Amino acid sequence: MNFFNRDLSWIDFNRRVLEEGLSSDLPPLEKFRFLSIVSSNFDEFFMVRLAAMKRAERAGTGAGKDPAGLSPADQLRITAEKVRDCIKKQYECLKTEIFPALAKGGLELVRPDGYSLEEMDYLESFFMREIYPVLTPLRFDTDDGFSSVGTLSIYAAFLLSSEDSENKEDDKDHIAIVKIPMALSRIIRLPPAAPKGDPGPSASAPSYRWVLLDDVMLIWGVYLFPGFTLKESMLFKVDRDADFSVDEQRDEDFLEAMEEVLVRRDSSRAVRMVYTPGSVKLRDALAERFSLGEQELYQIEGPLHLPALLALTEIPGFDGLRLKPRRIYPQPVLSEEEPLWDRIRMGDVMLHLPYQSFDPVVRFFRDAAGDPQVISIKTALYRTGGDSPIVRALEEAALNGKHVTALVELKARFDEARNISWANRLEKAGVIVVYGLARLKVHAKITLVIRREHEGVKRYVHLSTGNYNDKTATLYEDISLFTAREDIAFDAGLLFNMITGYSAIYATRQLVIAPTDLKRRLIELIDREAKRSTPETPGRIMAKMNALADSDVIQALYRASEAGVRILLNVRGICMLVPGVSGLSENIRVVSVVDRYLEHARIFCFGSGGGEELYLSSADWMPRNLERRIELMFPVLQADIREQVRDILEACFRDNRQSWVLASNGDWTRSVPADGEEAFRAQEYFLSRAAAAAENPWASSNQEFIVRRRSPEGPIQG
Repeated sequence: MNFFNRDLSWIDFNRRVLEEGLSSDLPPLEKFRFLSIVSSNFDEFFMVRLAAMKRAERAGTGAGKDPAGLSPADQLRITAEKVRDCIKKQYECLKTEIFPALAKGGLELVRPDGYSLEEMDYLESFFMREIYPVLTPLRFDTDDGFSSVGTLSIYAAFLLSSEDSENKEDDKDHIAIVKIPMALSRIIRLPPAAPKGDPGPSASAPSYRWVLLDDVMLIWGVYLFPGFTLKESMLFKVDRDADFSVDEQRDEDFLEAMEEVLVRRDSSRAVRMVYTPGSVKLRDALAERFSLGEQELYQIEGPLHLPALLALTEIPGFDGLRLKPRRIYPQPVLSEEEPLWDRIRMGDVMLHLPYQSFDPVVRFFRDAAGDPQVISIKTALYRTGGDSPIVRALEEAALNGKHVTALVELKARFDEARNISWANRLEKAGVIVVYGLARLKVHAKITLVIRREHEGVKRYVHLSTGNYNDKTATLYEDISLFTAREDIAFDAGLLFNMITGYSAIYATRQLVIAPTDLKRRLIELIDREAKRSTPETPGRIMAKMNALADSDVIQALYRASEAGVRILLNVRGICMLVPGVSGLSENIRVVSVVDRYLEHARIFCFGSGGGEELYLSSADWMPRNLERRIELMFPVLQADIREQVRDILEACFRDNRQSWVLASNGDWTRSVPADGEEAFRAQEYFLSRAAAAAENPWASSNQEFIVRRRSPEGPIQG
């Protein structure tokens, strides 16, 4: 077997995320965050990847097997087994560890069997006053409600019987469903209990007793059906097929076509139903209505859709239940007193997020918007925040009369509605908005600012491995680069011309662009290392990415391993490459770092010593990135920044606290320090490095005194 299955590998990544949530080292609210991430990831997985598997299964034997030798039916069966096992562990942790720990710390979930009489009265009144008026019951015996049961929304289902026993036509059970509006908080706080006697020394401890809106709905939802008696009830949500694309031929009304995609997503074929226990009859009736089999039904012993409960982590006064916020440090070579343009002209500037602040990126846009010498801004936006300071800066720039072009990728899955919204805002402000390219997603993260200066027109470029999103910039690990290098700026101009107009594909000097050149260039670099490698001086490849799933790139890595090249891969999520196989991949080691921040930067290093080439990229090594997206790989050219980026890359392979090692049988094993070995945690190291740089800005920008560390090559482990 030369390949692991892509989707099962992705499930294994979520198992590693789940293991972080199960860690005894984390306080309960942080454990809850990790478990919520797993739930959110599984929803997206079922809507996209599993939906594709089911289509392949329906296609019959002609669909064939995947590179790992699995048929669609095999993939569906193993997926169900793995996901059910993850969900079981997830909810056991919630029930036996997280909720009891939260209650002990004063943040107590009260379930219906624990309501006092006073609390029952309060919640009944609360339901009638705050919830009942906004609910809409839907009958089961019509298609009106069920065709519009939206994906990810939570519904209550009720089995009812008529109280009119004389009416024989009504002498049968009735089923109704009620959507729980997303506008309502799932967390309802109970009023504080009146103190009784001496409160004692613990009275000053915070107390927040809360109930689930879900429970309140099931108890008092029957008030929506006067004249009927409640027999059984349950909660459910449905994941629907979201693996379909916009009609690329509709150039004139592309925005309308994208909006139609969003409508279709809420009425497409159901691929999974998640439900709470309470009624087998309701479960079976819903499953039949949604055409779901037993394998597609997932019973949950706890709250549905955990991401909707993340507001728990923001309730003030419970700092002991969460990790202490980490400080975010400034980039020391950037001063508020010095114009940004002057500093970038002096040399390239790197940011390592989230250890360093995202503020310079926002400042780059704001300064460009307000600077009378700036005449043009061009940017490619894939995902950004709903109330983005960058979008506001682009609006301001256009209103100030600057020539502003924004390439807005409307096809960014699950962010389409948000992107449509702020694309409309930008157009109203006078920004030239380009809605991506037919059949290609624009995933590159690049901005070009053109400024009229005394010497003539000068171009400034920002490049990044991550999105222009000020929110995820505090959660995702990414690297970005400011530069005024003429060759990179020239390439940036070519790229925007290729994307926005009619332009032949020109050879670029420094930027490597997908889908035209990136895959070819990567394989060329890998094969070059293989050709140069000798037993005395073996070649070396180090790479950090989110996913590795391109079979051509993997085959090139196998060839390099067979030629003696030492290959170190840090793959956060999907990895189809099989390491440690004699005669194929014994020189390849694969690790995955899963820690507090989402590892998101892509770093590629080819060679060793003075001849190595070091790149940053927006692209993972996957077919979709290399063949169906506009992506960028850009070189790290400045000596001090090269050393910093290499240090980041090497630190990922030194981590023996939060890393996992992939074996040739597909098992992932958590790394632990060897006897006598010092514990090393990469993300803590990066934080301390950012702190040290902020305290000594001169040292961080000096290119003569650089600490060089031993390369983490060591013995290859399976």
